[in-house]
Amino acid sequence: MRFSLFICQVFIKKQNKMPYSIQEVIDSNTRNAFYEVQHFIYQGDENWVCPLDEDIEAIFDPVANAYFNHGSATRFILRDEKGKVIGRIAAFYNSKKAFNYEVPTGGIGFFECINDKEAANMLFDTAKQWLAKYKMEAMDGPINFSENDNFWGLLVEGYSQPAYGMPYNKPYYKDLFENYGFKLFFEQISNELDIKNPLPERFEKISKWITEKEGYRFVRPKLDQLMLFGKAFQEVYNDAWQFHENFTPITDEQIEKYVKKFKHIAIDAFLPFAYVNDEPAGFIICLPDLNQIFKPLKGNFSLFQKLLFWWRSRNQFEWYLKRKILTRGRVIIMGVKPKFQKYGLESGLIYQSVSQAREMGFEKIELSWVGDFNPKMRALHEGVGAKFVRKHVTYRILFNRQDWSRSEVIAVDTRDKMIKQREEEQKNVQEKPNEDQTN
Repeated sequence: MRFSLFICQVFIKKQNKMPYSIQEVIDSNTRNAFYEVQHFIYQGDENWVCPLDEDIEAIFDPVANAYFNHGSATRFILRDEKGKVIGRIAAFYNSKKAFNYEVPTGGIGFFECINDKEAANMLFDTAKQWLAKYKMEAMDGPINFSENDNFWGLLVEGYSQPAYGMPYNKPYYKDLFENYGFKLFFEQISNELDIKNPLPERFEKISKWITEKEGYRFVRPKLDQLMLFGKAFQEVYNDAWQFHENFTPITDEQIEKYVKKFKHIAIDAFLPFAYVNDEPAGFIICLPDLNQIFKPLKGNFSLFQKLLFWWRSRNQFEWYLKRKILTRGRVIIMGVKPKFQKYGLESGLIYQSVSQAREMGFEKIELSWVGDFNPKMRALHEGVGAKFVRKHVTYRILFNRQDWSRSEVIAVDTRDKMIKQREEEQKNVQEKPNEDQTN
């Protein structure tokens, strides 16, 4: 009888044995496996460009990533019963943002997985459990443990070669996320501008009209002046993005690190800044699409490749441009202070950037990351004649609650919203009794 019971228990254990196992990335072996799995997943996919390993590794380096000052991150890999790596995921939280939501929310990213629901669920469960230890009650994904200018969102439309920093994934990932219970939080559209053709005439007229106005000017920084313009970027960004949901200002430390990186990948003609009476008013940040250069590297940016890249990219990437290796650029961010909106600065910035790119020999510019929460910028893309190329979505899942709300829409005119907000603040100050009246 006991022997029969023992045999039955062994049979049940074998039947219930999980074919997959999870490992946390804690050493060089698991770290190497974290990068190797993507080559297996995308084998034969001509559109995929392997991100540089060092770009991703910097995100998980507490020294390189300032977000570790107020958060934490970890990574996991998934193996099958034979020990082969078939998936990966990262989990992280930013305490400055997480607890500003109604539900404390962490994030997941750098997800890769075979087309298997059980495998994907095991990765999602592992990330969820890790986040729950830090009192998170929801998670967004796929996102980045940094700003949303790189490695953010799940590609759901437009499976073509991505620009540098833009995420790419298999089409079946959408089902893996949604089958687990993730729901759409917001979507971001990327449009493409064929700059071999002229912009609509009104953009040139607006740009010329602005530059002729007293006190208005457009400036293109030299690369050795980037820190100065980095401070201008910080000032405009922190003012213009204040109405975004769960906004946190960019710090001095973050600006310093952005500038150091940009020195090696930027073209100064692509970075026009707008000034009004010497006050920073707006900017547009456009970068060359380095994926056109980095694709053959397969993620491995060796010392020899770095030296070769440095030599060839001197003189504003002239070597690559002459050989038509580099033909595309990507606008990663654009902003104007609310008080200077409706002045035509947005049109002027686009014209300044595009006209310079055309002169240098670029053919197309991707205008990326326009959220469905930002109707004003979507209308600007449409007005300039840009055409849809891809859509990314950001999902959210609540751990123990059923109530749900999508990301807030930014007011079409943030200038009016700013004025109304300041009027309310002034009203509150006037209505607040002073100390003499209350004592």
